[in-house]
Amino acid sequence: MPTFDDHATSPAPVEEVWKLLYDPARFPEWWAGIETVESSTTDRYTMYPAGYPDYPMPQALSTDRTNGTVAISCLVSDLRFEWRLSATDHGTEITVHVEIPAAEAHRLTGQQDVIRRSLKSLAELAAAH
Repeated sequence: MPTFDDHATSPAPVEEVWKLLYDPARFPEWWAGIETVESSTTDRYTMYPAGYPDYPMPQALSTDRTNGTVAISCLVSDLRFEWRLSATDHGTEITVHVEIPAAEAHRLTGQQDVIRRSLKSLAELAAAH
């Protein structure tokens, strides 16, 4: 199973980053490749990729504010993203661990690019608020 980790630092406090990270409705604002999101329950939502409005991708979501973590599992492709926030002296450290099932290994490079761009956007958007 291919995996990778990435990180970014935002000058924003943890609370500002958390507001963007725990709420799927906010994902299209910063997560590259997500066009729209429909929330169905607190632990499930449907994501529609940019350019594919007729391709719903249900997702499972779990959050733990105490530990500053958000875990997302795609129920179609089994990709898993675990985001973690940590306060620093100068803002927030944002880390993400991505697991890609063997059947989706060909998506590794593309996902690395998406996550790199998304981290940058998340850090900048949080700092702007």
